[in-house]
This record gives sequence, C-alpha cells and structure tokens, in this order.
Amino acid sequence: MHLIVEKSDVVVIGAGQAGLSSAYFLERFGLEPVVLDAEPGPGGAWRHRSPSLTMDKVHGVFDLPGVRRPGDEDGGVPVAEVVPAYFGDYERTVGLDVVRPVKVGAVRRGAGASSGGLLIETDAGEWAARAVVNATGTWTRPYWPYYPGASSFAGRQLHYADYRGPGEFAGRRVVVVGGGHSAMHVLSEIAGVAAATTWVTRRPAVLREEEFSEDARRAAVAMVEERVRAGLPPESVVSVTGLRYTPVVREALDKGALTRFPMFQRITADGVTWADGRHRRADTIIWATGFRSALDHLAPLRLREPGGGIKMDGTQVVAEPALQLVGYGPSASTIGANRAGREAARNVRAYLTAHPARPAA
Repeated sequence: MHLIVEKSDVVVIGAGQAGLSSAYFLERFGLEPVVLDAEPGPGGAWRHRSPSLTMDKVHGVFDLPGVRRPGDEDGGVPVAEVVPAYFGDYERTVGLDVVRPVKVGAVRRGAGASSGGLLIETDAGEWAARAVVNATGTWTRPYWPYYPGASSFAGRQLHYADYRGPGEFAGRRVVVVGGGHSAMHVLSEIAGVAAATTWVTRRPAVLREEEFSEDARRAAVAMVEERVRAGLPPESVVSVTGLRYTPVVREALDKGALTRFPMFQRITADGVTWADGRHRRADTIIWATGFRSALDHLAPLRLREPGGGIKMDGTQVVAEPALQLVGYGPSASTIGANRAGREAARNVRAYLTAHPARPAA
C-alpha cells in the first residue's frame, strides 16, 4: 500500500490553464493548495502541440489571472515553446506548489482522508485532501470515432494529437475528418503539400464573418451548461458557435481546401466510400475529431449519470460536494478556465468552512 506522503486541505489535479487558475484563486482565498501534474514540466497540453502551430495561428491564448503574458512579438514562435515558458514563469511568480511528474491513478472516498474528504492515489504515493479540484483537461483522451472498414485501411491513420506539421504528408492523398479549429489548422498547412486533400464533416461547417458577440457566446456556453446540469456528456462550444475567419481558415480557403464532403459510410483498403457509391482514394486519414474529458481516475467515485455525463452545478459535482471539475463542459476553453478557477476556489472555501477538519486523535 502506498504511503500517504501529505495531507492537505485542497489538492488540484492538473497544472494547465484551469488548474493554475484554480490554484491562484485558492491562494487568494487564504488556502494552500497542492498541485499535482502529470507532465515533466510546465505548460499542460500546450507542450504537445505541433511545432507548426505558431502563436499567429492559434485560436486564442488567454492570460492567466494576476500575471499578463508578455508581448505579442512571438507571432511566429511555436505555441509549444511560448505557452510552457509563460506557465513556468507564472508558477514561479505566483509561488505555486506544483509537484511533478505525478500521475494520478484513482480518487476515492474515505480510507485515510480526513473529515470525509478524498484520497488521491498516484505513482508517487497518496495524498489525503479535504477537497479536490480536478483539472485534467482532455488532451490525453483523443476521440477516434469508429467507421466500418477502419481495420482494413492499408494506409496510415492518426489523430490530430499526433500531427506534427505538413512535411510528412508531401505527395500523399489525405482525408481530414472534423469541422473544428484542429481540422482548419491541418488543412491550411497540408493543402498544396499533399497530392490531394478531402475534407469530411458530420455537419456542414458554419463560417462566420462577424465577431461572435458576447451575448451569442453566453448563449452557446449556456447550452453546454444545460447538458452538464442534466448529467449529459458535454458538447464542444464550437459545435454551437461555428468557425470564424481566422488566419488558418483564410489560408485553407485560399488554397481551395474547404470543399466539404459529408461523412463517408465506410473505410476501404485504399480510401473512403459514401452511401451513393462515390469513392475517394487515400493513403492517409487524419482524425481531427476532438477529445473527451480525461476522468478515468474518478471512476471509483461513481459519478456518471444514466445519460453518460457527470451532473454539475457550475463547477460543483452534485454527487460529491468535496469535488470540483474545471475544464469540463462550459469551462473547457482558455477563457472559460479562468472563470471556472475562480468559481471552484469559492466553492472549495465554502465547503471547507461548512465542513471543518476533525481534530487529530
């Protein structure tokens, strides 16, 4: 059995945007959070983005609370360099206690956790906490939808999580599946390098010339929030908001890469086929089909509702008052993560006040 290496009022799992934001506000409220992070260094999921995704192409990197990101002179620098450097400076400036690399295997109730709290089992030992803020994001859970014939495909299939730039697709016939920002990034780069590109989506893409208004943004977030309040799996905000004419979208348009095809019916050895008999030859399929929340370590808490999601009230898990989820559902964006961090910290403070620690025996 692992040794309990520390007891804490609150443990934050994950040191991406949502985790660092939560830790910042917890400290502002007079608490001393321990932050556990699976990565070997700062930056969260940004550490793993393609070297070809530079700051002038990224959809948005928002400042962490309390410390602004310096300058915009880094437009052509990979986000995988800029953001981890900023996050590292932030951790040092704010003075956050980030313990890494620590991989969390399970979170359980009781069994050594004080005052009815939670036990966090990791590859570095166990932490007992009165409250937990979970901020494990989605990057480690790429979503690969199943289509008939996938195992018969003779070419290469990869998820956007493994995309590292256009060079390796020179002369290839590439099918790109997905209607979000990731697909736009891939198409903007490989069009003109690959021998041919085919863009496939489940729904027609909505491209918006105008800036997405604050009211419309709030309405889109509210739709996602309604789902998680009902215990349903969250949908992405972009599925509601559509796509704006960002630099990568305009580049893909200029290259003629945004002729959209509906979803194919099956995958064959040498390409993809539609129900009407159309066939497109391909030797590469890139699945830019998004990610799912990385919450397997919470399975022992049995939080899933019959609808498949986790019932939420803001960042509060309804079935477990000692647990907050940030970067889940409506807060699964950089700007949403900051707001969620503040809300989670407030909820933790209220919970700890209402459930004081038991005196040591």
